[in-house]
Amino acid sequence: MSRIKDWPEDERPREKLLQRGAEQLSSAELLALILRNGDASSGRSAVDQGRSLLERFGGLRELAQARTAELCELPGIGPAKAAEIQAVFQLARRFAAAALQPGARYTSSSDAFSHFHPRLRDYRREVFLALLLDSKNCLLREVQISEGSLNASIVHPREVFVPVVRESAAAVLFIHNHPSGDPTPSSEDIALTSRLKQAGELMGVRVLDHIIIGDGRYHSFADQGML
Repeated sequence: MSRIKDWPEDERPREKLLQRGAEQLSSAELLALILRNGDASSGRSAVDQGRSLLERFGGLRELAQARTAELCELPGIGPAKAAEIQAVFQLARRFAAAALQPGARYTSSSDAFSHFHPRLRDYRREVFLALLLDSKNCLLREVQISEGSLNASIVHPREVFVPVVRESAAAVLFIHNHPSGDPTPSSEDIALTSRLKQAGELMGVRVLDHIIIGDGRYHSFADQGML
């Protein structure tokens, strides 16, 4: 087996990172540090496994979406290594989303897109979020209302406005993703947005926007004059 510890020191991923910095490592080498060990049965090193993962799924974006069963189809990748890979990508998503904290002020749909796009673009299911805001449009709390099927998310105004009332929010902003990557609103999205706006008007809560996150682009109901 080709063992990384038998390589010249300046070619080993860990030593290379410590000496030159993480940005100097290839994606396969970074994955090797997560995998740690290669595949004894095939004689492949951890770097070889990293390359195989990238080739099998077509890149980091696609690898980030891989399920446990899909990862385990590769020789030498068991549930433990699959869990480690998924954990790293989930940490990356959370890091990308970590900037929006209670007290942050909502200013535009583009700001919301920049924040939520890295987090939601790779989800295989529709996730519907409500951002509860105060009278100055500052964030009080983020609430996940539902996680739907591959094609639809079931949301009822009652479920949405229970936390709004509990937090005494003055305004609310809705965000959800389209796993297809196309943010064009469906007829269900349009009908739901209308119901939520009506419910907000009845309760004295401003519905600022409903933003649909796609792959690299988004749809804002407010920007398009659909609210």
